[in-house]
Amino acid sequence: MSTQDHYIGIDVGTGSARACLIDSSGDIKALASEAIKLWQPQTGYYEQSTTDIWHCICHCVQRVVHQSGVDSSLIKGIGFDATCSLAVFAHDTDEPVPVTGPDFENDGNDRNVILWLDHRPVEETEKINATGHNLLRYVGGKMSIEMEIPKVLWLKNNMPAELFARCKFYDLADALTHLATGNEIRSFCSTVCKQGYVPVGVDGSVKGWQEDFYHTIGLSDLVEDNFKRMGGVDGVNGKYMSAGELVGTLSETASKQLGIPAGIAVGSGVIDAYAGWIGTVGAKVDTQYGHADETHPANDLAQASTRLAAVAGTSTCHLALSEKPVFVNGVWGPYRDVLLPGFWLAEGGQSATGELLRHVIETHPAHKDVIPLAEAMHMNVYDYMNVHLRELAEKAEAPTVSYLGRHFFFYGDLWGNRSPIADPNMKGAVIGLSSDSSVDGLALYYYATMEFIALQTRQIVEAMNKEGHNIQTIFMSGSQCQNDMLMDLIATCCDMPVLIPRYVHAAVVHGAAMLGAKAASADHDGNTENLWSIMDRMSKPGRLVKPGKDANEKKLFDTKYEVFLDQCRTQQDYRKKVDEATSSWPQASAK
Repeated sequence: MSTQDHYIGIDVGTGSARACLIDSSGDIKALASEAIKLWQPQTGYYEQSTTDIWHCICHCVQRVVHQSGVDSSLIKGIGFDATCSLAVFAHDTDEPVPVTGPDFENDGNDRNVILWLDHRPVEETEKINATGHNLLRYVGGKMSIEMEIPKVLWLKNNMPAELFARCKFYDLADALTHLATGNEIRSFCSTVCKQGYVPVGVDGSVKGWQEDFYHTIGLSDLVEDNFKRMGGVDGVNGKYMSAGELVGTLSETASKQLGIPAGIAVGSGVIDAYAGWIGTVGAKVDTQYGHADETHPANDLAQASTRLAAVAGTSTCHLALSEKPVFVNGVWGPYRDVLLPGFWLAEGGQSATGELLRHVIETHPAHKDVIPLAEAMHMNVYDYMNVHLRELAEKAEAPTVSYLGRHFFFYGDLWGNRSPIADPNMKGAVIGLSSDSSVDGLALYYYATMEFIALQTRQIVEAMNKEGHNIQTIFMSGSQCQNDMLMDLIATCCDMPVLIPRYVHAAVVHGAAMLGAKAASADHDGNTENLWSIMDRMSKPGRLVKPGKDANEKKLFDTKYEVFLDQCRTQQDYRKKVDEATSSWPQASAK
């Protein structure tokens, strides 16, 4: 029986909670997941409950401990990651506060989480961005509707005043560490990235929180008592930590609920995509020779800035570290101290990638025909579509699958654009649409969607490198890693290698477990091991996908990229022309 120290990682995504148990070398010993509830009270509204989420976490932890057979006394640390969603509690009772309007009554409704995907604060987001405040430089020039301050402002504008006055606000990952420890410590990752916090010393920031900004947008009441309801001021009435620093130890209450001993070290949490960075970019890899193994020397920290973490699920986040701040229009950040103290992180993103692929397939007339075909071959729909595309190319004697789609041009910002143009009004566009409603027609549409995802990844990478980043390799994680055709497209369109992680299904939760390892390394003064050295030791080698070398296909993708950029520009131009033409219409102010 193992006598190694072990660590637990908790990942709360959009649709499920997961737990994994790893040993001191980083090997995953057990993994469990459970669906979490999601409510949609009206179009654009997405809500969850920390009560439900915590129950799911408890079930997952109990299962991984049981499945692994590990003595729970060997579990030394636990780390959390979660979506960048807003969690609301009452500061006087510490109970969940419902976020469902218009009544916000707590009669069995404990839906106290506004999900990141929620788009209710349209007017609030526009008001915030109209201020032109300096802190907007640190969120790519505009605050996204997906961030938390617009949602807090929406609550202020819609809640009864006496109820809003009782609210305190957390990022979901911080809410989970609070439930685990009872402590009010906040993470830089959550606060800096999604709540308009500029670290002390950056651009003259004194408190981190920008008092004039809060006064300007109508949240003056949150400034009171040194921002106590947002977590306070660091070193005055609050404490903020970089990823994995020791927040505290597991409380007796949480211990009984989770089924593991009290006193286990709890690490400062991170946003789920950032756990993907932790769980992937520390892998040892030789991009020159195409190897990815454990025989190479330890990674130098300087290598971190050359590695882009692309965390791909419902959406995709693109994370890049730098020693100095790099500002990129439409790319959130740069954020200091969120993962490694003194380093800056930038976050690009595609609002919908996995969701876009699902939408394109499920809304096509041939979807009903594809399901039985895939089931007959014991495949998921995506794998079947890839096989079908290759068969179509062979039947047509086409040199490549890409040749089949040479005259099909799909632009897929159906949910708006996060990066690099930061335009929430962007929509989709198709050139080359035919009357073909067959499975073959769906295959072409599906391929064009993957091509769009790859070309937009190139657009984001080029925008980041143009402003000073030095991205040379893409480290993928998330469910899309299983799609070999998509991975090949991204590598070839971006002309850089793509690393697929060892734990394709668990890279993010693996990163969360490393936060637990960091917290457990704390000495008597609270000092912990450097996160990068933990990543270097615990990260596993993956599979390297190298860019295609077909010169003709490369020329085709370069041309398709020019068309892609043109589709992006012309859509904005067309909207502008039509807006000018209809500016005098009575309904011009309508959304």
